[in-house]
Amino acid sequence: MLDRLEQRPVLLALLIGIAALLLFGIGVQRPSILMFDEVHYVPAARVLIELSHPVNIEHPMLGKLLIALGMLIFGDNPIGWRAMSVLAGALTIVGVYTFTWFLMRATRAALFAALFAMLGQLVFIQARIGMLDAFLGLFVVWAGAAFLWTMQGDSRRAPLRWTACAVLFGSAVAVKWAAVPYVAFAGLAFLCLRRGHAERFGGMGWFSGLAILGGGSIGTYFLTFTPAFFYAMNPLTLARLIPFQLEMLELQTQQLAPHNYQSDWWSWPLMIRPIWYFYEPDQGATRGVLLIGNPAIMWGGLVAVAACWWAGLREKAGVPLATAMLWTFSLGVWAVIPKSLGFYYYYYLPGILLSVVLAVAFQHYAARVKRNDEWYLVLCVGLFAYFYPILSALALSSDRGFERWIWFQSWA
Repeated sequence: MLDRLEQRPVLLALLIGIAALLLFGIGVQRPSILMFDEVHYVPAARVLIELSHPVNIEHPMLGKLLIALGMLIFGDNPIGWRAMSVLAGALTIVGVYTFTWFLMRATRAALFAALFAMLGQLVFIQARIGMLDAFLGLFVVWAGAAFLWTMQGDSRRAPLRWTACAVLFGSAVAVKWAAVPYVAFAGLAFLCLRRGHAERFGGMGWFSGLAILGGGSIGTYFLTFTPAFFYAMNPLTLARLIPFQLEMLELQTQQLAPHNYQSDWWSWPLMIRPIWYFYEPDQGATRGVLLIGNPAIMWGGLVAVAACWWAGLREKAGVPLATAMLWTFSLGVWAVIPKSLGFYYYYYLPGILLSVVLAVAFQHYAARVKRNDEWYLVLCVGLFAYFYPILSALALSSDRGFERWIWFQSWA
């Protein structure tokens, strides 16, 4: 059956999206109260619905607008708080599939990348909480897919596809400024990839390409501030639009007090300090939500990164090298971003890219590993099932029920 589906990539993408939507959406009403950073973003979404006054101004508006949309559709309740995150998470999985398919033109690799992302646990958890990261991942992944689509497309449609890429990148920045380095990376990659290959990107010149990318992303970003011009109190004005960005920058870079769950960027791939998003009584039982990656994917993915670097540098294999560079870049930016505190959920985008690297490594070394990717997938499914109770806020056996999943003291 899998072999037949591999011949129908669009149908397979649709099935993957439906599966992800069901996996992420079932039980999303647990817990029934706000958890972790929902205490910031859900109240901000309520204010946006009322258009009463500025709130949570350290982040741009688009992510909170999407949470507010879910609340308008489903109500001010747990489903409403998280509905758009569920949809964003499912579309992110389809985006991973699409990105990998454009990258390798191999349906099997695209399928495994999507499955690794679905089972990697980071997307699952962020798709079930009213935070910004699910939307950040959605737009960055699809912007990457649009980038590859434009690079490999014909000249007639290249400007339109490139504009879509710019709009998606601008939307990502309008969710979180953490997307800014990816826009810069895309611009640099555009210049490098078209050099000596005039046919790429539909033959677009370097100036017009950068103009579309920069103008489209910046224009989209500022357009998302439109609702702020209609606040009842202290509305935004055109004169304040740019100075307001400086206020946001000051809040983004302020010195914060130490936090129990803070961690350094280099520790995230090792999963030294995951985060308990929730652990308390709810709906008659003790429930927990632990932000932690799937060990087979997070730790095994590091081996895949090394293997892709090796293939790229020793064998001159372009795709493995590109994915290894992209993952390294996505982690490395956190070494220079001026944040006083770091948290494991900042690893969300590198964690998604790790799924692509794994799939690319299995595809590149297929002759050596044969069909062992299927057995590896079974291991990933088993570990996902093992962690599922503390990913999905199922009822635990006791107040100390969490101890079953604490492999290291730093996980407590």
